Amino acid sequence: MKKLEEYIRDVPDFPKKGIIFKDITTLLKDKEGLKRAVDELYKVVKNMEIDKVVGVESRGFIFSPILAYKLEAGFVPVRKPGKLPAEVISESYELEYGTDTLEIHKDAIEKGDRVLIVDDLIATGGTAKAVCKMVERLGGKIIALEFLIELTFLKGRDKLKEYNVFSIIRY
Repeated sequence: MKKLEEYIRDVPDFPKKGIIFKDITTLLKDKEGLKRAVDELYKVVKNMEIDKVVGVESRGFIFSPILAYKLEAGFVPVRKPGKLPAEVISESYELEYGTDTLEIHKDAIEKGDRVLIVDDLIATGGTAKAVCKMVERLGGKIIALEFLIELTFLKGRDKLKEYNVFSIIRY
């Protein structure tokens, strides 16, 4: 049986020179790879009480609605600016190759909601930290953050020391 990391393709110099991009499309297109990835992600959080699963644009959208369904929770998208139709709050952050901003609907999280944040990959932790700040500004309680892939050498987990952080594949 293939290891999950064997489904993932390295793409050098994407999105810019010097970056080795971990391409999960090769995992997603394989029915066994996709099923195993979802099962592994679910196994980690299945006993947690979760009200909302927050998915980060764009590859976090692949796993978060499936996990929300399996956890009997709601799904909340976090998007790039100008993509959400109602009133939003935003947070800017640094990533390994620049800066960016994310937005969440102002009414997406209710005070006291127990939240799981899901993305495909954690690198420097900047994206995840920005999402945590927005969820907390809206009154949510972060139960855990979960990633398919963690690039441990970039030490993104260090920015998230106050949270439960889980990853399935580590490079």
